[in-house]
Amino acid sequence: MPSDKEQPRFVLVRPQMGENIGAAARAMWNFGLDRMVLVAPRDGWPNPRAVAMASGAGRLLDEAVLAQDLPEAVGEDHFVMATTARVRGMTKPVFSPEEAMQEAARRIGAGARVSVLFGPERAGLENDDVARANAIISVPVNPEFPSLNLAQCVLLCGYEWRRAVTEVAPRRTDMGGTEWASQIEIEKLAEHYESRLEEATYFFPPEKAPGMRTNLRNLWSRMPLTRADVQMLHGVLRQMVRWKERG
Repeated sequence: MPSDKEQPRFVLVRPQMGENIGAAARAMWNFGLDRMVLVAPRDGWPNPRAVAMASGAGRLLDEAVLAQDLPEAVGEDHFVMATTARVRGMTKPVFSPEEAMQEAARRIGAGARVSVLFGPERAGLENDDVARANAIISVPVNPEFPSLNLAQCVLLCGYEWRRAVTEVAPRRTDMGGTEWASQIEIEKLAEHYESRLEEATYFFPPEKAPGMRTNLRNLWSRMPLTRADVQMLHGVLRQMVRWKERG
């Protein structure tokens, strides 16, 4: 069983090589992290090459959570950060690894469930992956050689996490009797608005629709929504539709 220490989950999205998964597990365990999630690993799971590379961190692989896709992997999370070497022009908070892990420590200390996304080795996270995140972790790499090995990126964030929990006191938040909304709750809210906007022919012209949907997803992911907020926004939209149908 994973330890009972409060910590973020490290989510490897579509990892390609077993060796890199094993090296990532070893890097996590170096800094006391033991909650790994694997999203659709290319070569299937379990992978003997990952076990060989993990060395003394094989327990993390035995206990790793396997998810078919990213929505399944982060559905119960309250705050998700995506690692990338490129900010990509998305309107989200952008943290350095140090700032990101300090933010994770504060949120986890306030009771939130936090995950960090790491993309596949070849090209990193896709725009749709980043759009589901609440914030971006931008690694300040050499612009002439921005490629960063998966395990190296995990190691960097793991190191900053270790520093954060030993140097940063958690900041408590008064939740007013409610809880932070989970990613699956925000996903359902986004689907509700997208379906109604589709009926209202908002996504026009067709060639701009994908970008408009991404912008809308970015809007939801930037907002620190509670469960009460989500319920209210569902209610607002339902009431607007009822009002329109009454003419």
